[in-house]
This record gives sequence, structure tokens and C-alpha cells, in this order.
Amino acid sequence: MLTTFSIVLVVLSIVIAFSSIVIVSQGYAYTLEYFGRYTKTLNPGLHIIIPFFERIGTKINMMETVLDIPSQDAITRDNASVHVDGIVYYQVLKAERAAYEVRDLTRALKNLAMTNIRTVMGSMDLDELLSHREKINARLLDVMDVATDPWGVKVTRVEIKDIRPPQDLLDSMGRQMKAERDKRARILESEGFRQAAILEAEGEKKAAILEAEGRKEATYREAEARERQAQAEAKSTQMVSEAISKGSVQAINYFIAQDYVKALGKIGSAKNSKLIMMPLEAQNVIGSVAGITEIFKEAFFDKSSEKPKSIKK
Repeated sequence: MLTTFSIVLVVLSIVIAFSSIVIVSQGYAYTLEYFGRYTKTLNPGLHIIIPFFERIGTKINMMETVLDIPSQDAITRDNASVHVDGIVYYQVLKAERAAYEVRDLTRALKNLAMTNIRTVMGSMDLDELLSHREKINARLLDVMDVATDPWGVKVTRVEIKDIRPPQDLLDSMGRQMKAERDKRARILESEGFRQAAILEAEGEKKAAILEAEGRKEATYREAEARERQAQAEAKSTQMVSEAISKGSVQAINYFIAQDYVKALGKIGSAKNSKLIMMPLEAQNVIGSVAGITEIFKEAFFDKSSEKPKSIKK
């Protein structure tokens, strides 16, 4: 009997020893209760407690947790019904508050998120709702973070996953978007035509300016050429006149031959000339010039002295 009692005592001692050892895993925190009253929080590691007097109250996950928000219907400020869902990221910072300040923390966070989603979306128009998700997320985060602070919980992020308007509203939005795109396409096309017309007009303007400048330059060059030609003719006339005054017969031959060739050119180019009698060989032309020169010499020079006669003024 003594042996049986000893075995029972040893077994009981082993059970008490093992029940007094508590190992807290990393990422968790345990609340310790003394006769049902919270005394302290056990952090990750090995802890010794008093069996039968102290016990583990609640095991709290201290890691960041993702909570899915179920889909629900919400009414916008312009009375449009939308189907919306989301997710919430939160982390417990104080285990004792999360254990004793709220009952069923997950359910409380889910209902709080659903309520605030309906409140925020009810204060916005549908267009604003669809185009400003970041604004919605920021407002939800601010509201939920303040509401969960007494629970020892930090809400890190709130994300709206999907916003689905009714099908008829989606069809209307599709038609509106198509009309808007058609409008933009027509505007862009008109702008392209306008830009092309402007560029074409500018090109024609530059071409006209260049053409005018070309004509101006050509006129200037032509006038300069005529001026130089006139100067050359004047100079040649002056030289011939000086030669004539000095009694040079070749100068007189030059003037007669020049006028004779010009006269032949005019006779040949006349429209009413049907038949022209004129020498066809260069020797005949020279002979004609020589004959005219002899007539000129007889009229203006003395045969005896070969000096030009005095011309009475």
C-alpha cells in the first residue's frame, strides 16, 4: 500500500510540475489570471506559474492579421445602390485590452468595418465613389483606428476590394463612356485638321515669302545687269565718239555695222514681211557695210587731205 501511495505521489508531483510550466510561442501573448482575475501578460518564452491558483486566461495572436469583410449593399449620396466588399489589416498591441475590453474581437472588427463602409459610401456620389478609392480607404482607416484604440488594436490598412454597381447602371455608364470617347475622338480629329490647315497655310506663306524674295533678288540682279550693260554701252559709245572726233574710220564702221545688223533683225522679225531681199553671205554684209562707210567718208572727209570736213553748227 505504501508503494502505491508513493507511485501516486510521484505521478501527482510530475503532473503539478508540468502544469506549472507554460511555454508561450513567438507571435503570441497569454493573459495570466489568479483565481479568475487578470494579473499579467506572458510574453513569448518559458514561464512558471502556480498550479491550481493561476491559469492561462486568453491566448492572443500578436501578429498582423487579415480580416475579410463580407459583401454588402450600400446606398450612395445620389441614391445609387452598389455592392461592396473589402479587407482589414489589424494588429493587437495590448493583449489584456483585446482579451477583456471586447468580446469576440474578430466579430467586433468585422461589424465595425461594415458599418463604417456604409457610412462613408453614403456620404459620397457614385462617380466620386468609383474614382476615389484611396480617399475611401483613408477615411475608413481613420475612423476604425480611433474606434479600436480602446481594444488595444491598431488598424494598419483598410482596402476596398470591389465596388459593383447594378447591371443597368453599368450599361448606362458604358454608353456614357462610349459617347465621351466618341466626343474626344471627334475633337482630336478636328484639332488634327485644324493643325494641318495651319501648317499648310504657314507653308504657303513661307513659300510666298521666299518666292517674293526670289523675285526681288532676280529683279535686283536684272536691274544691276542692265545698269552695268548701260554703263558698258555708254563707255563704248564714249570711246567710239572720241575715236570719231579723232578721225578714226573704224569707229564709224562699228556704228554703221551695228545699226545695219539691228535693222536686218527687225526686218526679219516683222510679222507683215513676206519676202525679204538681203545678202545671205557674211561677205555681202561686209560689202554693204563697206559701201555705207565710203558714203560716209565722202560726206564727211576731204578726198585730198583725208581730214574731216568742218561741220557747221
